[in-house]
Amino acid sequence: MLTTNGPIGVFDSGYGGLTILNKFRELLPQYDYIYLGDNARTPYGTRSFEVVYDFTLQAVRKLFELGCPLVILACNTASAKALRSIQQNDLPYIDPTRRVLGVIRPTVECIGELTKSRHIGLLATAGTVRSESYPLEIKKLYPDIQVTGVPCPLWVPLVENNEFNSPGADYFVKKYIDLLLDKDPDIDTIILGCTHYPLLIEKIKQFTPPHIRLIAQGEYVGNSLKDYLSRHPEMKSRLTVNRSCEFLTTESVEKFKESAAIFLHQEVHVRSIVLE
Repeated sequence: MLTTNGPIGVFDSGYGGLTILNKFRELLPQYDYIYLGDNARTPYGTRSFEVVYDFTLQAVRKLFELGCPLVILACNTASAKALRSIQQNDLPYIDPTRRVLGVIRPTVECIGELTKSRHIGLLATAGTVRSESYPLEIKKLYPDIQVTGVPCPLWVPLVENNEFNSPGADYFVKKYIDLLLDKDPDIDTIILGCTHYPLLIEKIKQFTPPHIRLIAQGEYVGNSLKDYLSRHPEMKSRLTVNRSCEFLTTESVEKFKESAAIFLHQEVHVRSIVLE
């Protein structure tokens, strides 16, 4: 099979994956990246497994078409609902030399050495909490750890509407943290299981007891990718190194530029595409 050299593909249903992309570019600036946001069909968090799988597979195929040997699902919902099926059922037929990775496993791997009480909290979208992906992955590695999840349906809209620093956000941030700690007061570590949530981190810290550690995914996923490439020289050799970054959206270009500025604090050049 003909192997291709190209950029690292980064996919998200919306804009939160830009926080992961930022960390990749900070830790691994030499590589080329293509960011694809399925912004026209976001959010994925409330959709069924079948729909999320179909949409995610369309995005992966598109990034493969554009030459990416490696695609990162920088989306917790896509990682929870689609990654395993794509890895096991689709990749062997599409191209067994390419790889698709997610954000859940790298986040989970660090948990064992961070919690003392062995009680973990998860704040995420409804889809990610309902999928049970975090508890299942954590149980595989750390059977003694107890995981309690609470969905935060209003946090993503707060971020995407640029309201995450507003006084009005306080009530909704505090509400879900209180709900989580009411369910399990022994929690000493909380996973922020959505790539939007780093923008809310200051508010979250404000309403979280100081002894509780907060796990934002970017750093762990970034370090995991760096480690992956050092362990897989055959993939590393297929990645192009021109320090470029291309942005694609299924929404309007103007809408993407406006929202991306919230996450990247810079203006980006973007083009619109269709997934099917």
